[in-house]
Amino acid sequence: MRETSFIRQNRQKWQEFERFLRGDRQDAEKLNDLFVQVTDDLSYSRTYYPNRMVRLYLNGLAQQAFSLIYRRQPGQKGRFRAFWLEALPMQMWASRRALLLSFVVFMVSMAAGVLSTAMDVQFAEVMLGKDYVEMTRANIEAGDPMAVYKQQGQLGMSLGITMNNLLVAFITFVTGILFALGTLIVLIRNGIMVGAFQYFFVEQGLFQESFLTIWVHGTLEISAIILAGAAGLTMGEGLIFPGTYRRMQAFQRSARRGLKIMLGITPVFVLAGFIEGYVTRFTEMPDWVRLLFIVSCLLFVLIYFVWYPWILARRGFVKPTQESPLPPERLFKVDLGAIRTNGEIFSDTYAMARQYARVMLIGSVAASVLYMVLFVLKAKRPLPELLVFPEGMFSALASVSQFFYRAPVPSWIYMLIIMLTAMKVVYRATHQERRFGLMEILILTPFAYIIITMLGLSTNPKALVIVMLLPFALLFMKILLVEKGSFNETMYRLRQVVANQLIRVWGLSLLMLLVSMLFFTLSDTVILQLPLEIFSWLVNLSEEAMITFSVILLSLVHLVLLGFFLMLYLIGISLLDYSLVEISDASVLRDNAGKIGQVRTIRGLEKE
Repeated sequence: MRETSFIRQNRQKWQEFERFLRGDRQDAEKLNDLFVQVTDDLSYSRTYYPNRMVRLYLNGLAQQAFSLIYRRQPGQKGRFRAFWLEALPMQMWASRRALLLSFVVFMVSMAAGVLSTAMDVQFAEVMLGKDYVEMTRANIEAGDPMAVYKQQGQLGMSLGITMNNLLVAFITFVTGILFALGTLIVLIRNGIMVGAFQYFFVEQGLFQESFLTIWVHGTLEISAIILAGAAGLTMGEGLIFPGTYRRMQAFQRSARRGLKIMLGITPVFVLAGFIEGYVTRFTEMPDWVRLLFIVSCLLFVLIYFVWYPWILARRGFVKPTQESPLPPERLFKVDLGAIRTNGEIFSDTYAMARQYARVMLIGSVAASVLYMVLFVLKAKRPLPELLVFPEGMFSALASVSQFFYRAPVPSWIYMLIIMLTAMKVVYRATHQERRFGLMEILILTPFAYIIITMLGLSTNPKALVIVMLLPFALLFMKILLVEKGSFNETMYRLRQVVANQLIRVWGLSLLMLLVSMLFFTLSDTVILQLPLEIFSWLVNLSEEAMITFSVILLSLVHLVLLGFFLMLYLIGISLLDYSLVEISDASVLRDNAGKIGQVRTIRGLEKE
């Protein structure tokens, strides 16, 4: 069709659409029909009249309509307000069963803590620690049973408590990834501790004073822990009941819902920490004031997190309870010619881990079991004397060195299996046909020893050494494996590849280690401690046998987690190597450029 005929045929329709845009928009259905027709005309003009004014005219009409539709969408302030007034209550209503389960588990555990302390006075020392119990008894004898809340400055105490509360909430939430079992264990543990703690004061004849002091901040703090339990159970629900989705897709959806709850309760933890640091210490306040404060906090939690979502559900939410669609799952494939940013490498690393999780887990478990069997057989002293796992934040990281520093067995065997598994995953993802023979094992062995030496260093310089030096050792190993040159040739090649890329190498190394350390600290939590305690209650073992069993189990868990995250680090550095090589050589780009203009034929005919 000629351009003039196209304009003459559609001019009346376009003019009518202009009138609608100027303000005569009484018929919304008619406006919608005209918008669809104009956008169709715009697509036609882009195809047949790409350099003519009619395309620019229609493009301007479409832009006006788009701006008219979206200029009234809520901005950042509107989204912030909508989250608290609509999105979070809607999610609380959708997770009401998880919230109820979290509440019931916590309250039953709290009752179990009360009953256990009532039956055995020593139970409080087991749950709270002997030092804390003795300190509290000394405070009671001194006439100030709540002196523990007055020992630090207000600001320092408030910040410390807030960080601890947020850590507890994070652990409660993230352990839901263990099919919600981890969240239930954390809730049980905290419920028993609260019950034992409260009954300890009841036994001392201080119920009223302890209740009016502890629950001034405890109302918000414990409520937030229960809500964090609901978030963890919501996340785990996708793994347990995937429905018509693939299990990983269901987990992605449930993790998003749980994360919304966690974002919503973060201010509650901050407020609870502020109250504990600044308000709880004033135990001289009248009892009716403290009781009124406790009731006010309880009403806030019940109204906002329970009653308000119920009211909105009865009225009908403004937006339907729909979630953004998940992207289709695809098999991960590494493009060797792509130059990736560190963020893309990080994302691709975890995509590979998701696809090859079974291979990585089998390799890590095999290496850990083999190493522990050799360790037990060769140890000349009892295991509890060789391997110690202190409690406390990040203690798992501090305990890594003991596995490799003066170990009774060659530690590089464990690392060699980890490295072979990681390289196998990389070669599978890159579709490279490589097999590991004796020569490859001989090349990897010295690097396994280097990594073990770094891990066996004392805690202080270890992280810095790993971040600064380990990536270059691994890049050297990768180049040596692929190109199989001499030491001098490999060293020259390494300098050529990492030239002007030092900050990028160190940045990726730091990013990979920080994320791995964050998840590795999960082994410090009660996920293992509580099952071990329950096992000790159910199985009649001697104290020595129970300690040995606990050490072996903790060692295996630490080694499996360490092996898995070392594989992630190795995979990330390998992907970085592909990008650095392409930046340096552009070999894939040159190869593709050489194919431009080449015509492939089939039996003498050009192939399209």
